[in-house]
Amino acid sequence: MTQDQTLAILKSGRNVFLTGSAGTGKTYVLNQYINYLKERKVPVAITASTGIAATHINGMTIHAWSGIGVKNSLNSSQLKNLKTKKYLTKKFEKVEVLLIDEISMLHRNQLEMVDQVLKYFKMNQLAFGGIQVIFCGDFFQLPPIGMGSSKEKFSFMATSWLSASPTICYLTKQHRQSDNKLNTILNELRAGRLSEMQVLNLKDAQNNTHEDKVEPTKLYTHNVDVDSINLEELNKLTTKLKSFVAETKGNEKLIETLKKSVLAAENLELKLGAKVMFVRNNPEKGVVNGSLGEVIDFNEENIPLVRLLDDRIVTAEPEDWKIQDESGKMLAQFNQVPLRLAWAITIHKSQGMTLDAAEIDLSKTFEKGQGYVALSRLKKLENLKLLGFNETALQLDSLAFKADRRFQELSEEASKKLNEENLAKEAKKFIEKCGGIINEKELKKQKEKRKVKKSGKSTYDVTLDFLKKNISIDKIAKERGMVEGTIAGHFLKIKQENPELNLSFYRPKSTIIKKVEAEYKKIPKGEAVSFRTIYSNLNGKVSYTDIKLAVAFVA
Repeated sequence: MTQDQTLAILKSGRNVFLTGSAGTGKTYVLNQYINYLKERKVPVAITASTGIAATHINGMTIHAWSGIGVKNSLNSSQLKNLKTKKYLTKKFEKVEVLLIDEISMLHRNQLEMVDQVLKYFKMNQLAFGGIQVIFCGDFFQLPPIGMGSSKEKFSFMATSWLSASPTICYLTKQHRQSDNKLNTILNELRAGRLSEMQVLNLKDAQNNTHEDKVEPTKLYTHNVDVDSINLEELNKLTTKLKSFVAETKGNEKLIETLKKSVLAAENLELKLGAKVMFVRNNPEKGVVNGSLGEVIDFNEENIPLVRLLDDRIVTAEPEDWKIQDESGKMLAQFNQVPLRLAWAITIHKSQGMTLDAAEIDLSKTFEKGQGYVALSRLKKLENLKLLGFNETALQLDSLAFKADRRFQELSEEASKKLNEENLAKEAKKFIEKCGGIINEKELKKQKEKRKVKKSGKSTYDVTLDFLKKNISIDKIAKERGMVEGTIAGHFLKIKQENPELNLSFYRPKSTIIKKVEAEYKKIPKGEAVSFRTIYSNLNGKVSYTDIKLAVAFVA
């Protein structure tokens, strides 16, 4: 199924399981849908099964969001106790959409408890209290830790999953791997039949070497190996040690969750020459969660400058990791330089990353799926040096394999039944049901507000960008979802504060200027300009927009 088809199904309000192999763009589609909902003021809860996964999508763990914590089950008295917490009641009353990322790592018992909580608070016995639920992930990725055998732990075995009856959206187009050999290996692993030729290709990868300027990230199955290598390599450097302590604010318990989840260390120690990895996507700077580089300098503000593998130099400015509620309110925040030492990392922490180059040791693999996760971090087999692998490294869970085959079949069936016209109608009804915005003018305003907020510019600065391009007032108003009078008001303020700017393109006709100037001169000094009075005195023959523009040139 394509990303566009999947997005159309999500917008229809159906429950969805969004899956596909690593690199097919699952997170991209989720972000598209989240933005769509936020523009329409539909409350969406953004959660994930682990803290690390939650930081990738600026959400919180499903355990914290739902109030289930680390419990294995919930009884009636525990549910009643949850209801005494006003913040939970308020949150559950509003939420219309629940998104759970990295669903493979959520135990079926935990999903059942989330369903139990939502039914109780929503007083609705439909699955998950009748709200839209979106499960996202790949069951070939790392599974839940502990809590019984594989037949008991996968969330797709939960009664609540079956009751929700999610439409299966299996993304198939690969957006990460560009190397046919690596694609073939991963596809054969997913199909459960790794050929002898591909085993030989993996063995040959033990002989791969990297260019001198490329120092690959080392992936290991155990933390003890990773910590030891990073500390050893940092200590080898003779340059001055610099420390970066994270700044935090918000709920203390949630801050602790962030500290455990964020890949950037609470106390990051760097030196010139340190091998580092970005741990946050930043499209504007052209880095992703996993981009490798070397610290080459610190600027005047003591911010690290990192030379990437393609020789670009990027400033690693501190960034925020947040836990937000469904209305977007910040509950906890962790601000830190988005780097970590990257001579070595664990396979577990690599999940969700794209690595430029890696040296991987799979000889101690202890869980099915670890090998697949490690290999799927890369784009090309030639960028992998494989130190070794055991039999477990080439295995995937048999139950996950059977389920994945069925998911592919169900996705194909859903794709064939796809009717874009019907889905579009359902999408509008769903937004109405959720109390969201459907009016196009209001939507334009919301998009503009989000655009301005994201850019960090004032609304006047955004208008100024348009003015510098000599775009007409009516077109600026249309583009920004505002009325022309508002843009003309922006123009007046901008012209007064920036007299040196050449904005003659917007000067009204001389006849209009003369009329407005005559009325403007009648205003006593020190008294505010009344555009309504000028409009009235001119018998409504000059528009408010032209009046404001004229005043900008005669004031």
